[in-house]
Amino acid sequence: MQKTKKSVAKRFKLSAKGKLIRRTPGFRHLLASKSTSAKRRASKDKLVAEGHAKPLKRCLPTGLR
Repeated sequence: MQKTKKSVAKRFKLSAKGKLIRRTPGFRHLLASKSTSAKRRASKDKLVAEGHAKPLKRCLPTGLR
């Protein structure tokens, strides 16, 4: 049995249809210099590209795959 990669489990979650969801990086500090539209776009979660998602899903716990 493969162990869960905790770094992956903390950064990604699965949607109801089994797709990986990620947050936009770089939006924890220095927000005054970023535009309002960029901050608004960054607040929405994004899907991980299918090619990148396959190895990441293997790192998640067995029950979540």
